[in-house]
This record gives sequence, C-alpha cells and structure tokens, in this order.
Amino acid sequence: MPTIRILTAVPICDGHDSAINTINLEFVRHGIEVVYLGYNRSARDIVRAAVQEDVVAIGVSSYNGGHVEFFEEVLDRLDQLRLKPMIRLFGGGGGTITRDDARIMSARGVHRIFFAGTPLAETLAYLRATYSDVVQPPYAPSFMGTDQMLSRELTLAERDSAGEKTAPEQVPMGSKPGRKAKVIGVTGPGGAGKTTLIDELTYRFLRSRPADQRVAILSHDPSMVGSGALLGDRATIIYSQDDRVFMRSLATRGQAGGLSPSTRRCLEILRRSEQFQIILVETIGTGQEAIPFGMEGLPVDHAVLVMPPDYGSRLQLQKIAMIDSADAIVVNKSDSQGSRTAFAEIEDRMRFNQNSQMLLRTQANRHRDPGVDQLFQKIFGGG
Repeated sequence: MPTIRILTAVPICDGHDSAINTINLEFVRHGIEVVYLGYNRSARDIVRAAVQEDVVAIGVSSYNGGHVEFFEEVLDRLDQLRLKPMIRLFGGGGGTITRDDARIMSARGVHRIFFAGTPLAETLAYLRATYSDVVQPPYAPSFMGTDQMLSRELTLAERDSAGEKTAPEQVPMGSKPGRKAKVIGVTGPGGAGKTTLIDELTYRFLRSRPADQRVAILSHDPSMVGSGALLGDRATIIYSQDDRVFMRSLATRGQAGGLSPSTRRCLEILRRSEQFQIILVETIGTGQEAIPFGMEGLPVDHAVLVMPPDYGSRLQLQKIAMIDSADAIVVNKSDSQGSRTAFAEIEDRMRFNQNSQMLLRTQANRHRDPGVDQLFQKIFGGG
C-alpha cells in the first residue's frame, strides 16, 4: 500500500498554527507523511510546494476569513498546471467556515471541509478512505521538462526503494544538455541551523546567478513511530520560496545515517534532469558516528558539517567522525555564548587531519552574514 503523502499549510495573514500542528502530529502518529509548509503562506507557495512534493492532497487550516476566495485561488492554480483532478484540496477553519460557505466551496471543487468539533479520528478516517489506494503513475510525455514530471520521478524512486513495483523512469531532460550539477552535502546535529544556512546560501545563489539557473534541495526528516514523518523544513525557509528553487522532502523510512533509502536514486534523477547548477542535500540531525557523504556515503562535490556551539565536552568532540572528512566545518550561531571556545576546540581537533579543510563561524539567522558569504564563495564558486 503506498504511503499517504499530503501537504498542510495555513494561509497568508493567518498566524494561528496551533490547530494544524495538532492535526499534523496525529496524522504522523498514524503513518502519514506530512509536508508542513507553515503559516502565512500564499496560494502560489502552497501549489508550488504541492507540485514539487508530489502530494495527493493539500490540507488548509484557515481561521482568518477569506477562505472561499483563498481555496478557489489554490484550485485555479492547480487547474492551470493540469493537476486539479490529481491533487485534492480539503481543509477546515474552526467557526470561521460556515456550512453555507462549505457548500459554495464544494461546488467549486474543494473535496471536504471539516467543521469545529470534528474528532481527529474522523479526519484521519477520511484520509485513509480517500487516499490509501491512490497510486500515482508516470506523467504523460506532454509534461516532459516540468517540475510535475520531475517530482513524479522522485516519487517513483521512493516507491521502488520501498519495494513497490513502478513503471520505468522517464527522467525529464533540460534544455541545456551536458550541464553537470555541483552537489553539496550539508550535515550536522539537530538544531545546528542547517536549514537556515541552506536558505541563506540559496538566497546568495538567486542573487548572484542568471535568472535561468536553478538550485535543487533534497531535505530529510526522520520517520517516526508508526512510519509517518513530519517533513517540516519548508516551514522554516524564506528565500527558497522561489520558482528557481526545486525542493523535495524525504523521510528516512527506517534508514540510519541521516538519509533515505531513495536518496541516492533521487539525487541521480536530479542530476540527469540537467535542470540545476547546484543540488543541496541536507541530512537529518546526525550523531557521532554518521558519515553520510564521501567515500563511505553519498558522493558529493563538497561536504559541509554544521556544528552548534553547545556540542558538549572536548571528549564528545573527539567522537564526531564527520570532522575528519568534511570539506568545510561551520560553527553556526556564532552570536551564542561559547561559540569562540567551540571554534578553538574544533580547530585543535582538526590539527592532525591530513586533508585540506575550511573552518569558519557563521550566524545564519543574520542577513548578509560575512561567514555565510565566505562559505558561499568556497562551495558555490561565488558567481
């Protein structure tokens, strides 16, 4: 049975995310993979993410009014991309969506509206009854070269890795044959700021490269008890909400080491598509033993280890194997107490490494941080 994969979001000008967070966790507990886009999101953002993540449905939680028009805009954008029959739209809004509103929305194509007081079990039963048997086939040749086609190929790769039989790949080729994407792996402990750092690097790429150049991001989150996953990196990005950025979220689905069973194949599909100059691969928060990139893991052009200042004692530092193989080691959150001490301790730890490595401090949540500028010049080639 295919894994149910949906996207949830809260509309623009609506900051009430407590309800959607509760619903997300309930879905994850019961084996559903939820791509959470966050709150204050436009219809454009929602549809772009739904396309790239190749979800079967979009769930929107709306508490601020304007829901009839907002849901209709989401449907219109899906229709423009020829996806309205393939990606269904459902949602709820406490007491703000009336039953009269729901009838209007249903007539316009919204599949289901849940009202205040609906038990979580009822929403979960709806997902299982409606989407458990949905099998997404390859797209028709008319979609060749689109993000829709590319995202479907990644879905088929995930299903193959899970042991499901799929049709042969139809990798969408770009318009400039022969381009080779540079692959950058980013790893480190949970909470180190990897996603924020990637978003800042992406921002620099978008500003410094021609408008026809694109970047892809393969992001990973852990599968949880019940085999569901909360794929939440999109909720924290700012600059990567751009048509020149293709982002795909993968669940680890039981694999250790920070990556997914399908990562290697998904990376190859992105490379062969010839649509991207840069591909960033972000692992989940990894431990002492993990070496996800390089000779022992996924082949990348540059491996970046992102460290927080509070990694523990010097003894703990000695156990982090990735320090010996990363091309760049970043002490992020440099405004935090202890960052200078951490930098000095890591520098000492690196002293006997034989390979050429770069060590720097960054504050990724500070716009135009010079440390991030330096890292960008090192691994992206500057411009």
